[in-house]
Amino acid sequence: MTLQLFAHPFSSYCWKVLIPLYENGTPFDYRHIEHDGVFPELASLWPIGKFPVLRDGGKTIVETSAIIEHLQIHHPGPVPMIPADPDAAIEVRMLDRIFDNYVMNAMQPLVNNAIRQEDKRDPYVAEYVHPALDKSYAWLDARMETREWAAADRFSLADCAAAPALFYADWAYPIPEQFAHLKAYRARLLARPSIARAVDEARPYRAYFPLGAPDRD
Repeated sequence: MTLQLFAHPFSSYCWKVLIPLYENGTPFDYRHIEHDGVFPELASLWPIGKFPVLRDGGKTIVETSAIIEHLQIHHPGPVPMIPADPDAAIEVRMLDRIFDNYVMNAMQPLVNNAIRQEDKRDPYVAEYVHPALDKSYAWLDARMETREWAAADRFSLADCAAAPALFYADWAYPIPEQFAHLKAYRARLLARPSIARAVDEARPYRAYFPLGAPDRD
């Protein structure tokens, strides 16, 4: 049975799962949540209503890192996302969580604030989001000084998390110029064909970005 991925092209966490699917040429049915009847079907599978959601036969898998692990076990391809070596796998999983929690989720309050009605916005949100992102950017910049990819000397789950996180975080709060290693890493990610495909598929939806999409990338 063909895999079904309930997703939206502009969603950062959907990108995270689309990237390994594209890397490995894994066939799947793209269930676009804006198409008629798709979101109610997603909600029937996962009442929380968050996406992406993967349907594999009778199994429903949610949460991006778990979906990618499932794909590696049950639908392996030529580009494994998690190394077989246990120590390398721990490094990859660690960086995956760092990009999700300390880049993507750290910048999300800026987006959420912009969505609110103007009279209900937090005027101080940048005062705690920007310093938090500066810390993450600085740590990642130092790490990427001697690396091509985020972990285990290879493209992995960690980079699948990094690509959307750094793409959108740099839109919301640009990576400062002094973090040249991190900026170069972001550029390498966006040049990779699987990630470039995700970026291109999202272009028609850039007006959705609440802070206004910059005229780049």
